[in-house]
Amino acid sequence: MKQLFTESAGQKADFLEFLKTPRRIVVTAHQNPDGDAFGSILSLYEVLKQLGHQVHAISPTDHADFLNWMPNVKEVINFEDKLERGRAERLIEEAELIFCLDFSALDRLKDMHTPVKGSEARKVMIDHHQQPEDFADFVYWNVKAAATCELIYCLIEDLDWLSYINQNVATCIYTGILTDTGSFKFDSTSKQVHRIAGELIDKGINPNKISRKLFDQNSFDRLKFMGYALGEKLIYLPEYRVAYFVFNSEEQEKFNLKKGDTEGLVNYGLSIAGVVMSAIFIEKDNLIKMSFRSVDDFSVADFARNNFEGGGHKNAAGGRSNESLEQTVKKFLGLLPDVKDELLVQPT
Repeated sequence: MKQLFTESAGQKADFLEFLKTPRRIVVTAHQNPDGDAFGSILSLYEVLKQLGHQVHAISPTDHADFLNWMPNVKEVINFEDKLERGRAERLIEEAELIFCLDFSALDRLKDMHTPVKGSEARKVMIDHHQQPEDFADFVYWNVKAAATCELIYCLIEDLDWLSYINQNVATCIYTGILTDTGSFKFDSTSKQVHRIAGELIDKGINPNKISRKLFDQNSFDRLKFMGYALGEKLIYLPEYRVAYFVFNSEEQEKFNLKKGDTEGLVNYGLSIAGVVMSAIFIEKDNLIKMSFRSVDDFSVADFARNNFEGGGHKNAAGGRSNESLEQTVKKFLGLLPDVKDELLVQPT
């Protein structure tokens, strides 16, 4: 695994030389793509198209409705769609270069894992998650980056492609940064993040409009669900400085939840004064999916990786369990005494 442009002076030149010839390129991101994943796909898609390449954006799964407004979103091929899968597999097989964005392990591609792994295309991984797998020919990786879209901007800057950042590209990059920084409030929000945001505003984006499209386009069902979640389902354990939610499949059906409707809910647990870790457990397709959030130095990435086949960032991670919802929550609660001292020592 080679760190792009850093291990030898010739890597950048070799990479640019490879891209001088029009190439067949696929850009993809992780399953159940969020704002950073789609922002990365769609921004790089447009830049590479401007450079004259034959580019296709392929998502391992469908995306949430709150991303439907994004530029070029209709160009994204859904690998899970039976009508599109054959075409997607052919494009992956024929690709000369595959950009793997916002993930660092091929199993994050779900069923798309097999064709991507088997492809003879050169692979570029651009990501900010911990412990990347060694599957890519080139890696543009920084765990301190607030978002993969921050790295996309830095890559464009490194390659002297800034002139290709039009309003559409800027909108997509800003979307990824905005969502992955929690609207610029997470610890990962740096001076560079604000500098990049300022540069994107200079490209003509409307931050207020982007924010409203992302966060203020709720369905009535989702708002009713949020009220139910906060009023009936939020559990607070002050002795551990932990809060969590648990949702079974029946509850999701009751409120007619769509993909993305639980997005951001886990953060409400952290809004309780003194809480260090918040979690959400969702029963989905015979699998329990989890999200964890934390503050200060408590690493939910380590917690998820060690206990729930997960990982991510220090303060934002995910996990999964093949056990029942009841058994999974019981396991979670049983782990809290083991990390109690670490939770209580955090300053918040």
